[in-house]
Amino acid sequence: MAETVTMPKLGFDMAEGTLVRWVKAEGEAIKKGDVLAEIETDKATVEVESPYTGVVARHMVDEKTVVPVGAAIAIVAAPGEKVDAPAAATPQAAAADAPKAAAAAVPDAPASDEAAPAAAVGPVGPLKASPLAKKVAQDSGVDLANIQGSGPLGRIVRRDVELALSAAAAAPAAVAAKVAAPTAPPPAAPKTAALPLPAVALGEIPADAHIAIDRLRAAIGRRMSESKQQVPHFYVTHELDMAAVMDVRKQANEMLPDEQKLSVNDFIVKAIALTLRQFPNVNASFSGTEIVRHGHVNVGVAVAVEAGLLTVVCKDTDRKPLRVISQEIKDMVARARIGKVRPDDIEGSTFSISNLGMFDVEHFVAIINPPEAAILAVGSVKQVPVVVNGELKVGTRMKATLSADHRVSDGAEAAQFLQRLAAYLEKPIGLLL
Repeated sequence: MAETVTMPKLGFDMAEGTLVRWVKAEGEAIKKGDVLAEIETDKATVEVESPYTGVVARHMVDEKTVVPVGAAIAIVAAPGEKVDAPAAATPQAAAADAPKAAAAAVPDAPASDEAAPAAAVGPVGPLKASPLAKKVAQDSGVDLANIQGSGPLGRIVRRDVELALSAAAAAPAAVAAKVAAPTAPPPAAPKTAALPLPAVALGEIPADAHIAIDRLRAAIGRRMSESKQQVPHFYVTHELDMAAVMDVRKQANEMLPDEQKLSVNDFIVKAIALTLRQFPNVNASFSGTEIVRHGHVNVGVAVAVEAGLLTVVCKDTDRKPLRVISQEIKDMVARARIGKVRPDDIEGSTFSISNLGMFDVEHFVAIINPPEAAILAVGSVKQVPVVVNGELKVGTRMKATLSADHRVSDGAEAAQFLQRLAAYLEKPIGLLL
């Protein structure tokens, strides 16, 4: 029996997505769980898996098409099954295709002398380029039509765009160096001359750059503005003793291969998950008329990507061993940074952590990711002077700040949450059990 695949809802506020690329062609066999297509959302380019096994009988929409959530995108049928022609789909064409549609609608419109050569040498058919390559090209003002792709079937990848940028930068630099080269050696400077200026190329002041806001940056701006305007934030900071964590981590990593070594963040994520079990108001969401206390503990980890910020989600974190948590986060972060996240990678978080410790940040506050009730901002682990039993000693400390929704929780509960988190981190051997 033929089954219809619809545009999935990849996030609670997603209304539409762009079908970037079909991974499975019409007539190709597919199994449940195989990647069917790449969908671009406000957050990332996501690989969408097929919920059915069979043959891809028909693509309902073309590539580069904006499709509303719930609209049909493909039909998967049994081998040899006849599928009736579907009704014409009416998704909105992507903005990038609008100029082509306008040109087709007015074929007799006169073209300028400058436009004619461009049309003559333009590529035939859709331009093949990865989403990341398109993003780099857009930010850098590079015309993809002038780049030769080195990917599969001539697809343009990020490496090709970067090589084109390097070549473009090298040519003007060579010309400028030739022009700037003196024809005769300059006279020696007098001994009383001022110190020479640093060797910085001083040319014309560049014009202001106007960068179009992409979907991810627009989504971040919209959601964070709504969060700060609509969610009554309050903040509680605690200084955590991390000496024991650093010692246990060192011992554990001496026994693990390089690709499986544990990070400080892995310990913090596990400790957060165990703490959330005991504080259901922190592992909650505000839905307007009620507070939803989540049964699952799904910790979201903020990841810096080229276009902004993305949160990957470790599901049922409280029930997983530390090494499993570490490996899952590594895998999801790697997929996020190459623009190949899966729907499960970014859905369903009940609490988030933002860690800037690797950037030598001592302390900061984070904005809550709605509809979650809280987020933890984590700084660097530092050696600092501390007083222990009246004596000045060197301690290993880390500051963590909980941002919480005052509609769901209060200061005393937030402080108790951080105290319990500190207890887990001060005796980290329990995180390994």
